[in-house]
Amino acid sequence: MNINETTRIGILTISDRASSGKYEDKGGPAIHDWLTKAVKGPWEAVARVIPDDEALIEATLCELSDREACCLIVTTGGTGPALRDVTPEATEKVCSKMLPGFGELMRSASLASVPTAILSRQVAGIRGRSLIINLPGKPAAIAECLQAVFPAVPYCIELIGGAYIETHPDFCPAFRPASAKRENA
Repeated sequence: MNINETTRIGILTISDRASSGKYEDKGGPAIHDWLTKAVKGPWEAVARVIPDDEALIEATLCELSDREACCLIVTTGGTGPALRDVTPEATEKVCSKMLPGFGELMRSASLASVPTAILSRQVAGIRGRSLIINLPGKPAAIAECLQAVFPAVPYCIELIGGAYIETHPDFCPAFRPASAKRENA
């Protein structure tokens, strides 16, 4: 991908109440706001709001990866222990590789703020040239988790053949090994 092309990022809110209009989606906008502060260069959000339905989550993740060509897909909601919380299961079904370090680090970062972080089941994985990351539903937890893992996200996406993403170093510096630095970046 050309460094000046617009990067497509999927933002998927998974909530029965938000998808039916009974509750204002706060998670998707929180992800968008955080990414606006972090990502340097042109990017476009491809947003969806769907109910907690495993088959629909799987289909939407596939659509965002395969048809919409999103190099990063960030989900919010459905990661707890409740019966309708099936986002991690759907994510695991559509990914070819799982990246357990993402979930471990997000839970660890959240645990510093709230003891119930151990109940969260966020996962991350690879589908084709897309990195999929599950986040919790609360805006404060979203920011906390993204701040923890995003320094590794641009390099991960580059390793799987996705877009070259730069970040605003004063907000969220991206890490790339010296051997991976681009001459024109």
